[in-house]
Amino acid sequence: MAQLSHLDEHGRARMVDVSAKPDTAREATARGRVHLQPQTLALVQQGGIAKGDVIAVARLAGIMAAKRTGELIPLCHPLPLTAVEVNITPNEAASTLEIEATARTVAKTGVEMEALTAVAVAALTIYDMCKAVDRGMTIEAVRLVHKRGGKSGEYRREGEDGD
Repeated sequence: MAQLSHLDEHGRARMVDVSAKPDTAREATARGRVHLQPQTLALVQQGGIAKGDVIAVARLAGIMAAKRTGELIPLCHPLPLTAVEVNITPNEAASTLEIEATARTVAKTGVEMEALTAVAVAALTIYDMCKAVDRGMTIEAVRLVHKRGGKSGEYRREGEDGD
């Protein structure tokens, strides 16, 4: 197993120096879901949540969060994002809102954290907007499903499709 790059020779946390790395095109996609009661999912789809359009607000929250990842994660480099897409799809059979976020940049380091942050904050926004009617919601399976670019090349999580 490779050594953790965020630790120095004394085991102290540090920000990795990427100044010698070339800028390359990078992309990452993450996914997650919020499990809701079927009645709550129906309210979301019908626009019946008092705080407003849950899916639209959660999409915007995810995009905004991706742009601020470097401020939220202590050792994460701030990146000039070239695109962030957040899609939220109701799955009635599973009673979930499925979240997918893709982040892109041309930079010295990858955008996995930005994609993951977008999914996590979109999920938290869904929870916040729906908690008055469903406190039993769960945020589940936030994970990186695909990344490309940079020295480490391409990664695709097994069992994931649609990328």
